[in-house]
Amino acid sequence: MSDKAFITCLWFDTQAEEAATFYTGIFKDSRLGRVTRSTEAGPGPAGSAILVEWELNGQKFSGLNGGPQHTFNDAVSIVVPCDDQAEVDYYWTHLTEDGGEEVACGWLTDKYGLRWQIVPSRLFEMIADPDAEKAARATQAMLGMTKLDIAALERAYAGDA
Repeated sequence: MSDKAFITCLWFDTQAEEAATFYTGIFKDSRLGRVTRSTEAGPGPAGSAILVEWELNGQKFSGLNGGPQHTFNDAVSIVVPCDDQAEVDYYWTHLTEDGGEEVACGWLTDKYGLRWQIVPSRLFEMIADPDAEKAARATQAMLGMTKLDIAALERAYAGDA
């Protein structure tokens, strides 16, 4: 059995290198890796990035510049668990800048079309609570939010909303 970590490959039109630089500029525990470029034989213009590797918080990614025929959609998203509201706000602000869009329930789409879920870790505990009423209140509160507000979620969970 292999002990090698999986690598998530993301298909971009032509912006994989730009996206990798953008993402590694946001996540503190990140690094850019190898960039494989086209030669005179192609594909694409000589010197253009074909495959870009990077790592965010220990998760390895590669970005493939494969052309416009495939785009990101809601079927796949990256979940970013956050310890506190400052972290939620930080990732939300940076991932929506320069053309990203707020969606709902902690979801956003960045300027490259990639979907992200910016979620307080505490929310997972609240919605999984064996007390169905508490879990339902937290879930209902979340469903009414765009960017998640931990204090408001806690109030709803406690029945104080």
